[in-house]
Amino acid sequence: MTLDIKICGLKTEEAVTAALDGGASHIGFIFFEKSPRHVSAEEAGQLRRLAERRAKVVAVTVDAEDSELDRILEAMRPDLLQLHGKESPDRVGEIKERSGLPVMKAIPIRESEDLDALTRYRGIADRFLLDAKPAAGARLPGGNGIAFDWSLLAFLDEEVDYMLSGGLNAANIGEALTVVRPRGIDVSSGVERAPGEKDPELIRAFFSATRSARSGNAA
Repeated sequence: MTLDIKICGLKTEEAVTAALDGGASHIGFIFFEKSPRHVSAEEAGQLRRLAERRAKVVAVTVDAEDSELDRILEAMRPDLLQLHGKESPDRVGEIKERSGLPVMKAIPIRESEDLDALTRYRGIADRFLLDAKPAAGARLPGGNGIAFDWSLLAFLDEEVDYMLSGGLNAANIGEALTVVRPRGIDVSSGVERAPGEKDPELIRAFFSATRSARSGNAA
């Protein structure tokens, strides 16, 4: 089975190039001003050109208004929208219809009951991103460098298409891929030298560790 790999929160040409050269299937740009990974739609529009015919481009928003979504769509032409806020199933459906694009809905996970939310969005969201639920009072809904208990996904319906996210890095991706079999993985803070500053060497190390883990699991 192929494994999609998304490098998220990109801000520089150097980081985008490292992600693409490593074999990323998706690259993500974050539109959330509280995040150290925030970029403008115009900046993302320039950077996304590097990914033409190489990777899918994801626009990550948090409870965005229609006007903001329209600006992002016009300036950067994403292939996929990732909704990382508290968007309701109805809102997800509205955004899909308005944009004409597939939508990936982020679901925060800490305990097994959190997986119940998947039921509300199935048949509406095209894909899920399962991320660690942030601590109380956290400023960011994702990108906090924390992982959740991956074993919670052991009994998840195999038909659920999801990307695994939350605290992944070169040191733990091997363990993660022995516990669960996601169709995709997402990394952001795990390839940074400081919040919002992607490190090309850490990006390359993450791809190397992922390849090694997959080779070992197939043996």
